[in-house]
Amino acid sequence: MPKRVVIHEHELGLTALIEDEPMQRAWHALADGGRVWLVDPLDDERTMEAAAVLGEPVAVLQLLDRHNRRCAEIADRLGVPHHRVPDSLPDSPFSVIAPVRLPLWKETTLWWPARSGLVVAELVGSGPMYAVGDDPVGMHPFLRPMPPGTLRRLKPRHLLFGHGPPLHGPDCAAALERAHKRSLRDIPAMLRALPSFR
Repeated sequence: MPKRVVIHEHELGLTALIEDEPMQRAWHALADGGRVWLVDPLDDERTMEAAAVLGEPVAVLQLLDRHNRRCAEIADRLGVPHHRVPDSLPDSPFSVIAPVRLPLWKETTLWWPARSGLVVAELVGSGPMYAVGDDPVGMHPFLRPMPPGTLRRLKPRHLLFGHGPPLHGPDCAAALERAHKRSLRDIPAMLRALPSFR
């Protein structure tokens, strides 16, 4: 059965979300000055067309080493670079943060300071495997015992995730902080939720 893909348009561009799967995979088209960066894209015709309306694609960004998705194929088809877990992105509006650099987990996060936008592949999310407590954002299950604190200094007004719908507005920074503070406390709720994802 085809997956239900919902497109969220917002100030940073758009987010495409597969709503009817447990992981709620999401990808983003970030637009600035007629240029578009595709982040962890899934090759869905309708969302690729919506992204094309935003401007000229300049790169495909793969923020997690194991999130291959269709990044290389899409970059090749569009004739743009494929940046896999980049440490820097010259000539872009983004600052690059490396919250996780482990042998089996390398992740890059994008911070867009001019728009207070934070794009996170896996570390935190808003999907049902993440947001298991009362808050809209939660820590990745594997990172809950020792959550990386790299992102806590940021005060986003836009939170875009690799899993789950985007979050916008003045409550984003507080939601991100609570995700860190509650990472251990919410482990029992996360364990209770796991059977529903099998």
